[in-house]
Amino acid sequence: MYTRVQLSLAISGPPDPPSGTPCISVDSPTSVRVTWSSSPYDGGRCVEGYIVEYSLVGSGVWAAACRQCHSLRHLVTGLTPGGRYVFRVTAVNTHGSSRPGIESEVVQMQENDESSSFEPKVVHIEPGPEFVTRYDILEELGKGRFGVVHKVIEKRSGQKFAAKFVRCRTTKDRDKVQDEIDIMNMLRHQKLLQLAAAFENPKEMVMVMEYISGGELFERVVADDFTLTEKDCILFMRQICEGVAYMHRQQVVHLDLKPENIMCHTRTSHEIKIIDFGLSQKIDPNKPIRVLFGTPEFIPPEIINYEPIGVESDMWSIGVICYVLLSGLSPFMGDNDSETFANITRAYYDFEDEAFCTVSQNARDFISAVLVKRKEERLSAEQCLKHVWLDPENHQQTVVLSTDKLKKFIIRRKWQVNHQVRQVA
Repeated sequence: MYTRVQLSLAISGPPDPPSGTPCISVDSPTSVRVTWSSSPYDGGRCVEGYIVEYSLVGSGVWAAACRQCHSLRHLVTGLTPGGRYVFRVTAVNTHGSSRPGIESEVVQMQENDESSSFEPKVVHIEPGPEFVTRYDILEELGKGRFGVVHKVIEKRSGQKFAAKFVRCRTTKDRDKVQDEIDIMNMLRHQKLLQLAAAFENPKEMVMVMEYISGGELFERVVADDFTLTEKDCILFMRQICEGVAYMHRQQVVHLDLKPENIMCHTRTSHEIKIIDFGLSQKIDPNKPIRVLFGTPEFIPPEIINYEPIGVESDMWSIGVICYVLLSGLSPFMGDNDSETFANITRAYYDFEDEAFCTVSQNARDFISAVLVKRKEERLSAEQCLKHVWLDPENHQQTVVLSTDKLKKFIIRRKWQVNHQVRQVA
């Protein structure tokens, strides 16, 4: 006689990953709060905890913030101010760990501002000996035809600044520095480098400015720990247009917008600053101004043709910067300056290179709206800010842009800066 026995078989194993995407909220420059949903299936055994991990974008390395989290939220601390992070969560039961869950969106940490902002003020030139009394001179930051820049520290406050020491052998040299000081006294905007103090010695003048520690924008975006997307380019170009729009409202034209003059506020920041107002001029719409200076690749046709300039002249340079940032290619670059100038005056360029295959049509339309031969037909900086391309919410794709050509562009520019002056004539 047989007895029928009914058995039920339950297979146990590791749980499924937590469902959905983790939600991240920035708590401070060094911490975030991560919340997530439970696993849809526990593997036949209760989930005992969760592993919370984070990774600095571009590093390819995951670090555990917590290996035994018993709730659906965790405060992650010890992050780098200004860093860009992604987070993921893994479920654990007695049989082991699930696969890692879906990665969070990239989180940009707040910046601990190393430069410590100061209250804007009208700067008047002070006697040279006052500079030595108030500041200690630290390492050299750079040099050029104008002189040299050093990091300095204010003795009283411990605040860091950058001091530009300008050689002044003639009255004309001093007048140029005074013009730059007058221009900077007019410009009170967070995207424009600010002036803190100025001093005069017998053979040099010293301009004390904000300390910008992040280096040039283009060098930042080609770094190994940075992944450049078109949305990044939008964020950078929008800030440039914001700063330039403010300048133009003050009727000031920069006249030397180029990659070397777009700096990152700190090494890990997405915040930019426009620098170097040595060629900037106050424009009177009723008095035509003609100039013969600038950087060959970035100057507009009206300068080459010795025609009156205007605030529109900066917009051409913005178009060139944008073209290079997206592709790594210089739209009008020739084998020599004469060929470059001929290309600019023809105002001919295209988007046929493979570098533009992943670039959106909106981006091309933006460039085409500012790289226009007749300056009166170019978009203004204010109009650029209303362009559909400069609205980050209208561009959700995160296609990674190749920076191989941009790296070669930077190498060539460095060589040119070291071997050429920036005067056109």
